Amino acid sequence: MTLQALERRANGKREPEGALVLLHGRGADECDLYPLLDELDPERRLLGVAPRGPLSLPPGGAHWYALGGIPTPDPSTFWPTFEAAAAWLDALPVPLERTVLGGFSQGAVMSWALGLGRGAAKRPAGIIALSGFMPVVDGLELDLSGLDGYPIAIGHGTYDPVISVQFGRESRTRVEPTGADVLYREYPLPHTIDPGFLPRLRLFARHALLS
Repeated sequence: MTLQALERRANGKREPEGALVLLHGRGADECDLYPLLDELDPERRLLGVAPRGPLSLPPGGAHWYALGGIPTPDPSTFWPTFEAAAAWLDALPVPLERTVLGGFSQGAVMSWALGLGRGAAKRPAGIIALSGFMPVVDGLELDLSGLDGYPIAIGHGTYDPVISVQFGRESRTRVEPTGADVLYREYPLPHTIDPGFLPRLRLFARHALLS
């Protein structure tokens, strides 16, 4: 299992200052969040990457895992994707500690898993989790130790009929006591990304790479 991705190179001939990786939601593809790379890094200082979920499942599009409930992804599809995505992240030309990892819906779930599920040594520079949840999967343990000052951004629509805003609130409740530097935003929208939140996320990504 290998991941395909769209890349947006940093401007100029200099090395990128970091990387921004955005994981799409269920049934979408790598093109879905690709435009957000310019929204979150308009000066193109970073390598921007939007990978495609490796699974093709009903009702179509690309997926990161098969539905197994909320917050319980199907383990038989989650784990192969987790291993493939972890290897793909490790092979990026920018070190993980200089990479902001984020996603929407299923992509947010995978961002939590990949960002906090591989130990402190494999933790990205920051995590952006939009309209998702912290996954509960046999064998997966999210490491919440050593998060003091660690940048985490969480956004969720209060009218989300797919993944209740309660899951965003629960994620906030879990990470705030660790001392993480949490940016949290709710918005009166359904299962989508609030364009009004993007300017804050732009500053968040910059701050995460300066931390």
